[in-house]
Amino acid sequence: MKKALKIFGVILIIIIIALIAIPFIFEGRIQELVKQTINQNLNAKVEFSDINLSFIRNFPEAGISVSDLVITNNAPFKNETLATAKSISFTMSVKEIFKGANEAIVVNSIYVDEALITLKTDKFGNNNYDIAKESDNASAEEKPANFNFSIKDYQIKNSALTYLDELSETIAHITEFNHEGHGTFTSEVSELDTDTHFNISLNIENTNYLNNNSIKLDALIDVDLNQNKYTFKENKAQINQLPIHFDGYVKLLDNGQEIAITFENPETDFKNFLALVPETYSKSIEQVKTTGDFKIKGMVNGQLTETTIPQFDISMVSNNASFQYPDLPKGVKNISIDALIKNTTGQTDDTYLDLNALNFTIDSDVFKASAHVKNLTKNMLVDAQVQGVLNLANVSKVYPVDLDHKLSGILKAYINTAFDMNAIETNAYERVKSSGSASLSGFTFYSEDLLNPLEISQAQLTFNPGTVALNTFEAKTGSSDLKASGTINNLLGFLFSNTTLKGQFDMNSNLFKVGDFMAETEEEEPTKETTTNQNTESLKIPAFLDCTINAKAKTVVYDNLNLKNVSGTLLVKDQKATLQNLRSNIFDGQLMLSGEVSTKAETPTFNVKLDASKFDIAQSFKGLELLQNLAPIIKLFDGKLNSNIAISGNLNKEFTPDLNSVSGSAFAELQSTKMVNDQSALISKLDQSIDFIDFEAINLNDLKTHLEFANGKVSVSPFTIKYKDIDINISGAHGFNNTVDYNMVFNVPAKYLGSDINRLIGKIDDPKVNNISIPVTANITGNYKNPNVKTDVTSSVKNLSNQLLEIQKEKLLNHGKAQINNLIGDVIGSNKAKSDSIKTEQNNTVQKTINEIIKSKKTTDSTSDSKSSSEQLIKNALGGFFGKKKEQDSL
Repeated sequence: MKKALKIFGVILIIIIIALIAIPFIFEGRIQELVKQTINQNLNAKVEFSDINLSFIRNFPEAGISVSDLVITNNAPFKNETLATAKSISFTMSVKEIFKGANEAIVVNSIYVDEALITLKTDKFGNNNYDIAKESDNASAEEKPANFNFSIKDYQIKNSALTYLDELSETIAHITEFNHEGHGTFTSEVSELDTDTHFNISLNIENTNYLNNNSIKLDALIDVDLNQNKYTFKENKAQINQLPIHFDGYVKLLDNGQEIAITFENPETDFKNFLALVPETYSKSIEQVKTTGDFKIKGMVNGQLTETTIPQFDISMVSNNASFQYPDLPKGVKNISIDALIKNTTGQTDDTYLDLNALNFTIDSDVFKASAHVKNLTKNMLVDAQVQGVLNLANVSKVYPVDLDHKLSGILKAYINTAFDMNAIETNAYERVKSSGSASLSGFTFYSEDLLNPLEISQAQLTFNPGTVALNTFEAKTGSSDLKASGTINNLLGFLFSNTTLKGQFDMNSNLFKVGDFMAETEEEEPTKETTTNQNTESLKIPAFLDCTINAKAKTVVYDNLNLKNVSGTLLVKDQKATLQNLRSNIFDGQLMLSGEVSTKAETPTFNVKLDASKFDIAQSFKGLELLQNLAPIIKLFDGKLNSNIAISGNLNKEFTPDLNSVSGSAFAELQSTKMVNDQSALISKLDQSIDFIDFEAINLNDLKTHLEFANGKVSVSPFTIKYKDIDINISGAHGFNNTVDYNMVFNVPAKYLGSDINRLIGKIDDPKVNNISIPVTANITGNYKNPNVKTDVTSSVKNLSNQLLEIQKEKLLNHGKAQINNLIGDVIGSNKAKSDSIKTEQNNTVQKTINEIIKSKKTTDSTSDSKSSSEQLIKNALGGFFGKKKEQDSL
């Protein structure tokens, strides 16, 4: 016995070892077979991390699992992911592993976990799921498939599917998809038991029809493979919390499907209506008290092909119903619903919707609505009526809605409208028939984009054919008040189609604080994550707006600015706001502004022209950051400023100018201006370097200059100011970062340059000397808080000294020449009659005169070089002259 047990134990160990080892032997073959099958059948890139073969996990069957599957499309969806799956597992008989390469392997079960599938149809009609390779019939017969399916069980867990159709503008999302089925597909007629549950969202042409609605389906299906017919029996479905029973079949045809299905809710309690609403919104409805009935009933019958749809008739009816939640103070009564969607021809265009009644009462407020819609898929025809009163505060008292803020206000509506969608889209207002009125009072609107709630005390609309008149709009937010009236041209087009909202409005305000209409932003300390991935989205002007606003306000407060008597026109279109003729009183002067702001590009831009008249300099410098950067020196002045500024650039996230991007030009004129006694570092440095100027006494009246700025730098065109009889020419540039690079050229009369120069001028005793001026240059660099001032006063004084000496030299030479010429004339005239003794005396007289001139020149020259050169010059002149005279006498 012990021996038998030992033998059995050895055999068992061998079997276990074999079950563990054999998969490693066959894994390579299985992996090669999978790759071969994929390459033969799919036009896509397929990748997976591993293929595992096991004889133990699904014993006595063999199991194959593929891990981390990724299917990526080729053109025209190149590099887009079609599907991923965490794992896909198959089971089969062990003998299937040993089949030859050309023998089909029979698969018994399939299990899929965490599959993500994206099905897409582009605007050209291409489908990303058309990845099967095309092959002719002959080759298909010669190369049979490597896998056959004899499935008894299959399961899909924790998966999701997205469907995107650009042609029909349809988007569907299926999430939390779990489905399993049990049955046998080998026989011609079999039974399949399925269990399915998932959530679905559906949007068609920007209209949301389903929003994460829960669907459950427990279906027993007869499968007839000969006729390709699938018959539903004992079937139960659940839409959100509403149970539905359905029967019928779906049959596959060569050109489509044949469908014959009927369905209805098994119970008639009005609680079933609340069950249609997703539980997230309706909460638990078990304890809700209801009266009346509710019934959904429908049928779908016909063929679904490329040219036809099945006929269908789906109705929803409720009579004299009511409901009240146990923990809420009020209920909804007198509920009547009569809705129908129907198609009797099988042609899509003939589908129509009738909402014959949707009525209810809350307290004493009665609300009624009806609508009829035809031609759903083409030029839709709409005929609708709404009338009633609704106290918005009662909404949260009758229904468990989660609101961040309580609703308030009274809505009254009495509206009739009839139109076709083509008229709305093409602004054919003559085909839009609307009448009635609507009003809203005591309504408070909350938004994350507003610092304070918007309290609408009164708003009244009148509906006319093609237009809606805003008769009254009165509101307040923070300390700001608004009153408006005007005309809306295409409200229906904005509500029902993708068109712009057009209108013209007049707006008035006593106090308009811009900060009341902006949300506060919390600045977080930067971290590694926030510094590398910051939200850079900035404010956007709505693309759907196309309106003109004529605005007037007694006071507008923007940051630290107070603008009085503001008026102007604002045009909003194509994500651009254009200001025209904005006028205001500010800084004890007047402001005119025009320009535009555009948010169409990723970075908002602006282009503005400002005309400032008689601005108080001190006030404007304190209030305007732009002025502080364009002309920081102006803070030293007191008086009036006139200026024209043209500026453009980018706006940052706070919707203020990005100073590094702005560029433009400016003209500035100062009036009645004087220097303020200010401890400016710049003035102090100039005072230290230049002692002949009292800078606080400089005349700045009627000073005019031009500026140009770009890339954070301001260039100033040359201009001239005056101090007494000194002209000061100024030019240069400065940066928005307060760096400076300026030249000041002082045309200084000689009398201002010290006592030595004045004594020299006195000796010359010539009126021309009093008009001599020299340029003294001051170079200013560094920044406004710590400037560097360098002047050339020393070299200028030296140059002036040399200039005065030259004048003295020229004066002496001219004086000597005059005396000599007079003397020579006398000599020549009387020389013939004179004796040699007299001639000798005359020559002595000439020599004496020359010596006196030379002596006088010696006292004035500052160097021996000047003396010798002057003396030599005169001697040469006289020697030459007298040399000629001697030659004449000898003749």
